[in-house]
Amino acid sequence: MKAIAIIPGTTNLSLIDRPEPQIQADDEIKIKTWYVGICGTDREIVSGGRADAPRERNELIIGHEMFGQIVEMGSSVTKVKLGDFAVFAVRRGCGQCTACLNNRSDMCYTGNYTERGIKGADGYQAEYIVDKEQYIVKVPEPLKDIGVLTEPMSVAAKAIDEAIRVQAARLKDFDDPVNWLKGKKALVAGMGPIGLMAAFALKIKGAEVIGLDIVDEDSYRPRILKEIGGTYIDGRQVKVTDIDEQIGQIDFVFEAAGIAKLQFQLIDTLGINAIYMATGIPSDKHTPAFDGGTLMQQLVLKNQIVLGSVNASVDHYDQAVHYLEKSLKLWPNTIEKIITYKFPYTDFDAALHYHSADEIKVVIDWRL
Repeated sequence: MKAIAIIPGTTNLSLIDRPEPQIQADDEIKIKTWYVGICGTDREIVSGGRADAPRERNELIIGHEMFGQIVEMGSSVTKVKLGDFAVFAVRRGCGQCTACLNNRSDMCYTGNYTERGIKGADGYQAEYIVDKEQYIVKVPEPLKDIGVLTEPMSVAAKAIDEAIRVQAARLKDFDDPVNWLKGKKALVAGMGPIGLMAAFALKIKGAEVIGLDIVDEDSYRPRILKEIGGTYIDGRQVKVTDIDEQIGQIDFVFEAAGIAKLQFQLIDTLGINAIYMATGIPSDKHTPAFDGGTLMQQLVLKNQIVLGSVNASVDHYDQAVHYLEKSLKLWPNTIEKIITYKFPYTDFDAALHYHSADEIKVVIDWRL
């Protein structure tokens, strides 16, 4: 079969031939790949950035945002059936810590997990994929055109789920723990794929969504935000530290920009008892200058929480599918706009290196 692979630490990206994977155990499932999304991690990898090949090889098949159709499965599989559409989750546990032993590799204690297409395990940019039933999530047939968005939506789903759980635990005596986000102000910083996925999910949860980026208000991403009822702030026109003065203090910050200076500045927007979820990973390792005393004073006096969130569990993938179903029902002509470009796998180089001002999600099509 064909696959897209790289020698980690280099820019040697190529279309290779690999033996087609076969089912070896009763709990395994084989999927014919339809689409694989491209994200910033993929582009970092193909630029020579962080990635690890499997131990037995010097090359890594890239790709972790997959979607496809089941063509074969082992005799013990019960979660899906032949012909179903589905996705596999990304991370595989260390097999040692309590989190991984409970199928929560997204919370691995040891750091010895693997991630398909990223760290120590081949990814999904290939014609066929075989993996275990415990990592599969069924995607309903009506979502077949946007099912590839499940992985980025799962990142948003986990961050939102954790925020709700934390707030429900500490505010349960005087706020609604079930519908905590309803009517709350949520600021989404970074209108890329994950930020926009968060905007859709937060609107579904009943939040008042404000998007923050540094693009023109009439450009593609802010227009999508407005179509689902969100409002937009151009960070070039309004200082981040002035946002709370303009629109009031924020109950929930969802950070998806990955810019260290901005990440610290966003704390200033938080209101009393507010929570901040950071999902972006800054590429710049230098610590920006900021008034740490003032920020820490605010965190203490206003009972605020700042959390980091990465990856997602299989349960969060299920939540992501639910959010996509609701989004397709509520905004059928909008959620589809997140996928801005599709390239056949034979044009993989253009897909991974081509950038447009209006790009949100680029997808490689393996249906040839």
